[in-house]
Amino acid sequence: MKTTFIAIAIIFTHVSLFAQHSLEKLWQTDTLLLTPESALLAADGKFLYVSNIGSKEANTGFISKVGLDGKIITRDWVTGLNATKGMGLYKGMLYAAELTDVAVIDVKTGTIVRRIPIEGAKMLNDITVDAKGIVYVSDSRANNIHKIENGVPAVYLEDMDNANGVLAAGTSLYALTNGKLQKIDAQKNKTIVAEGMESGTDGIVQVKENEFVISCWQGIIYYVKADGSKQVMLDTREQKSNTADIWYNAATHTLYVPTFFKNTIVAYQLK
Repeated sequence: MKTTFIAIAIIFTHVSLFAQHSLEKLWQTDTLLLTPESALLAADGKFLYVSNIGSKEANTGFISKVGLDGKIITRDWVTGLNATKGMGLYKGMLYAAELTDVAVIDVKTGTIVRRIPIEGAKMLNDITVDAKGIVYVSDSRANNIHKIENGVPAVYLEDMDNANGVLAAGTSLYALTNGKLQKIDAQKNKTIVAEGMESGTDGIVQVKENEFVISCWQGIIYYVKADGSKQVMLDTREQKSNTADIWYNAATHTLYVPTFFKNTIVAYQLK
C-alpha cells in the first residue's frame, strides 16, 4: 500500500511539473486602431493604453484608450507621435518610445510634456520602468538598451542582438534578443534563461515568479519558465496575426495582445 501511495505522489508531481497552459479568447476590439504595437494597463486598472504606430508617414502615431470590455474609449487620446511603440508608467507619467525619442506624457492632461532624444537611436522599441523610476528602452536596429535616469539618457547595454522586449523585475532586467530570453543582473552580467524561440521575440510579461509569457511578432505566444522550458500556447502565423508587445493583468489573469496589421487588441484568459 505504501508503495502505491508513493507511485501516485510521483505521478501527481510529474503532472504538476509539466502542467500545460492555454489561452481562451475573451474579446477583440474593432479595427479602428492603426498598427497597434503595445498595450499597457492604466495605473487604476480600469482601461488600457494602446500605442499605435500609425501610417508610414512620420508623426502619425497615437495612443488610444481601450476599455477592459474591448470597447475603444478614445481612439486619438494623444496624437502627433512618431512610430509609437513600447510604453511604461511612473508617477503619473507615461513614457512612450518613438523612433528616436522617448515622449513623456502627463496622463491627467493627455499632453506631451517633453521629449527625451536618444543619441544614436535607430528604432526605439520597448520600454520598462523599474521601482526607482529608471526607464529602460530597447533599440532593435542599433542592438542597444538605453536607460534614462533623472531624465538623462545613456547606453546601458550594447551588442544586444535585435533587442526588443524588456522587463524590469526587482534588481534584474529581462531582455528579448532574437529568439532568446536573457536575464541581466545589477552588475550587467548576462544569463540566457531560454532560447530556441521564433526570431522576432517581441513582448514579455511576468505571470508568476520565474514564469513568463513571451510573444513573437510572427504570431506565436510562449509560456516560458526560468529553467528554460517553453510551451507554445498560441500560433497565429497562418492567420498572419502578428502578436506584438503584450500586457498581462495579474488580477484577472488576462493577456492583452496587439495584432499589428490586423489593427485590433485581443484579450485572452490565461489558464
